[in-house]
Amino acid sequence: MALTYGFVKCIVAGAPKLQASRKKNETQYHLHVPLQFTDAQGNASQWDSAINVGTNDSDDLLRYRLAFDFHHPILQQLRNAPAGFNELTAAKALPALDFLRSDVLAETGSFRDTDVMDGSEQAEPIPTLLRLFANAQQANASVYIFGRTYSEGGGIHDVHMNQGSTAPFLNDGVDDNNDHNDTWQDGGVIVDLSDAGVAAYFTAFTQQLVPTDNLGNPVAGAHEITDADPGTVPP
Repeated sequence: MALTYGFVKCIVAGAPKLQASRKKNETQYHLHVPLQFTDAQGNASQWDSAINVGTNDSDDLLRYRLAFDFHHPILQQLRNAPAGFNELTAAKALPALDFLRSDVLAETGSFRDTDVMDGSEQAEPIPTLLRLFANAQQANASVYIFGRTYSEGGGIHDVHMNQGSTAPFLNDGVDDNNDHNDTWQDGGVIVDLSDAGVAAYFTAFTQQLVPTDNLGNPVAGAHEITDADPGTVPP
């Protein structure tokens, strides 16, 4: 079964903060970006976001694409969407993201690996993202963050590829009690700076393997994602 997934259309409401989250075998680092949106009824909401920027594990780096000339038909759908959380849990097509089953990563450049993180803000992509979010806040730009909602409180996380993980994150199609793989539930960040262009940030962990089956689990002989993999799995 699918986890709650979609994108939040919002503006940046404050300075991002780098935070560490200790997992079983590694420490993951996220930029927590405060978000704000006002719904159609005029109700203002504050959300948190946890955007993955790397790990301290040299065997499980974050592989990312950061494009400042993002251009894709999905933009018109996003611009037409209402402010706030737009749920796409059951969607099997854009604007839900699937790096392998859509062309959303087309013409976004090559994947780069993050450095091994040590808790500082010096390693890329952190400095570039901090500048991007600062520019977005100054311009009051629309920001679209794709991922899964917090189980408690307003927020969005899993802002990375959400398929191709091995145990204990395999999707059995039944249990929703823990994080797991799925198709059409990949995370990402798109920042619409209007005349200054559109920026996009897409990531996957190097321990996530592709291609994947219709549950989002890696198939036999799967490998780390490369520049040749996006868009190669039939929808």
